[in-house]
Amino acid sequence: MQLQLHPFQLQLRDAFRIAHGSRTEQPSMVVSLSQNGHTGYGEATATTYYGRTMENLTEKLESVRALIETTELKQPEDFWDLLYPHLEDDPFVLCALDEAAHDLRGRLQGKPVYRLWGLNPEKIPLTNYTIGIASIDEMVAKMNRLPWPIYKIKLGTDHDLEIIENLRQHTDAIFRVDANTAWTPEQTVELSPKLKALNVEFIEQPLLAEDWEGMRYVYQHSALPVVADESCQREPDVARCHQHFHAINIKLMKCGGLTPARRMIAEARKLGMEVMVGCMTESSVGISAIAQLLPLLDYVDMDGALLLSNDPANGVKIEAGKVFLTEDAGTGVSLKNG
Repeated sequence: MQLQLHPFQLQLRDAFRIAHGSRTEQPSMVVSLSQNGHTGYGEATATTYYGRTMENLTEKLESVRALIETTELKQPEDFWDLLYPHLEDDPFVLCALDEAAHDLRGRLQGKPVYRLWGLNPEKIPLTNYTIGIASIDEMVAKMNRLPWPIYKIKLGTDHDLEIIENLRQHTDAIFRVDANTAWTPEQTVELSPKLKALNVEFIEQPLLAEDWEGMRYVYQHSALPVVADESCQREPDVARCHQHFHAINIKLMKCGGLTPARRMIAEARKLGMEVMVGCMTESSVGISAIAQLLPLLDYVDMDGALLLSNDPANGVKIEAGKVFLTEDAGTGVSLKNG
């Protein structure tokens, strides 16, 4: 295979604020793997909150270039196993290469990835659209600009209930709330019946990631289901989340790609948990990789590319929450200037 790096500076349509901070741009590294005249694409974002910069992403990718370029792709899962000892501490890079490998294999086989997995695309969940923390007027304006059947509302302020009460006056859409670890156990339980009455579907990651005792209390007393995000990053976390959360939210970059994500989904099912896949602020490269998992999911948050003003890729189409899977080979991605 041949490895190429494609750095991009993604620009957000609006400033995006969550409990951890605010940003207007997102550096991202798209990687491509080529073999026998076909090219597959994957993506890793330089997310400083997780210690990723363009410099260390590039350094890690270059450290495995010789290994990649002396390897012939056969099965993406075998390629993942080959890379893992070298990239165990960098799931973002592992994710990008794994996504590219799945895309490449699909192109070599002339089939979409989900078809190679034997999945039926007839029943897939709608994706939410995320509204970051802002003034009530700004949040309402964003909803009015893009009417959507499901909104994920970022919370973590001193007036979270007031935000939901105000937004509810402007739409009948389903709400999902994401506190991004900003709440206490008691606060979560107290808010849960009030949020349920406002047609909130679930609460995502209300507590700090390692507050397992607090999450056990919330799990037992919340009027709404609770979904793990920061508490469920890698494969061993799935079992830890059992009986602390009702569902897990898998991020491909946090777990290391499509290959481990499928194993995490299978493990969650065995434990009787529901499954969601979420996204970072990423382009259509990463979003189209997520789309391949849709037939396996209960919920999905794959609006990352919709938040951008300069998406560098063409990929899966999303309209009013509905994702349109195609029969294009691989993940169906192409770079606009590639």
